[in-house]
Amino acid sequence: MNISMKRTPSTILLPASCSSAPTPIPSADISIGAGFRYSIYGPACDPEPEYWTSVGGQMSSLFQNAHPMGIWIIGKIEGSKATLNFPGISNDPNITFGATDHNETALTYFDQHNVQVWLQVEPGDAELLTLIDLVLSRYGNHPCVIGFGVDVEWYRPIGSEAEGTPVTDTEAAGWVAAVRTHNPEYRLFLKHWATALMPPAVRDGIVFIDDSQQFTSLDQMVDEFAAWGEAFAPAPVGFQFGYEADRFWWSALQDPPSTIGKAILSAVPNTAALFWVDFTVLEIFPHQP
Repeated sequence: MNISMKRTPSTILLPASCSSAPTPIPSADISIGAGFRYSIYGPACDPEPEYWTSVGGQMSSLFQNAHPMGIWIIGKIEGSKATLNFPGISNDPNITFGATDHNETALTYFDQHNVQVWLQVEPGDAELLTLIDLVLSRYGNHPCVIGFGVDVEWYRPIGSEAEGTPVTDTEAAGWVAAVRTHNPEYRLFLKHWATALMPPAVRDGIVFIDDSQQFTSLDQMVDEFAAWGEAFAPAPVGFQFGYEADRFWWSALQDPPSTIGKAILSAVPNTAALFWVDFTVLEIFPHQP
């Protein structure tokens, strides 16, 4: 699968800050999730659930009042279709299934080890309400599951350079309602790097995830993430980081996940989640067979 380079939006790129003035860390009563993003195409190898649980524990231990959390991507986009990595049946021609279940064992392990998990799809042209029902009907019995996620980059993309279709308020509200029919405590996350593709006004029940990359420095990343947080405040926001495109600067940090995460928390008070991406996770958190 080709992985799109998620470019930072030029409308909010700011010069790197040279200020050394400290910024307050969010208060201790704000609980955040910290951990990993998982996909079947991300890591060079696919470690066992014990590994991902360890990453969640190591990431969450870096931040005050944090708990282990992961984004678990259910399949991938192939052309215009959402390919789900479990067996199933659907009348939607834009949904295909795998021959075996690639998620049940991991989710059961996360249940047993207190790792909170978002189940995310790459929808393509598939009907989102159908995807929500298929995924949550199959896995909503797992206590580890806390909600459903949509990578908007892969929502009805048109053409080779497409970066997704903007989500309307009506769509967002309908998706939240559909998620809540499976569990009233579930939330929806919407992921992109451009605020213009997020619903203009609907905020209830949504966490907004920024997965920008190709930054020139940590300062530039923090500046953009702060703008993202401000755009959706007081709604919760989250961030993915650790991309290969940013390795040239994060690899020079003594403790990349800690340094990046604490810088984000200092600048974005409505941060609810921090995720190191699976493309480089084995380097930062080595696998111990």
